[in-house]
Amino acid sequence: MPPSKKASPQWSYEAAIAHIESTVTRLEEGNLPLAEVFTEFEEAVQQLRRCKAFLQEKQQQADLLIETLDGVD
Repeated sequence: MPPSKKASPQWSYEAAIAHIESTVTRLEEGNLPLAEVFTEFEEAVQQLRRCKAFLQEKQQQADLLIETLDGVD
């Protein structure tokens, strides 16, 4: 019998934003060691890039839907 695979959690824009906001709060508090500051900052930047790509993709989808509606009369 093959080993069962755990389902990886689904990425969520809202969860990513909440995580970024939490990271910003921790960074602003100034209590983290410098190495951890850079690690946290790098992770937040990666999340922001993923959020930006997600929003761009959704904008393209919305634009396509609007174009489709423009042709319907």
